Amino acid sequence: MARLTLVTRPGCHLCEEAAQALDRIGEPWTELNVESDIELEREYGDRVPVVLLDGREHGYWRVEEERLRRDLAR
Repeated sequence: MARLTLVTRPGCHLCEEAAQALDRIGEPWTELNVESDIELEREYGDRVPVVLLDGREHGYWRVEEERLRRDLAR
């Protein structure tokens, strides 16, 4: 099971940049479309992309790669 999840929205350029950042991290990750679930839409709305680490919000809008690498190592 992937520790990283990226919550996205179709057509979101920041989401594309976040996906590229997660690819650079090199850990497996999954993607969730915020529009696929009403609860996700309520929680995140336009505040995408959102990175979840082990199911908890790690950050949004931009991926802080060094911080994420550090937290993955814990």
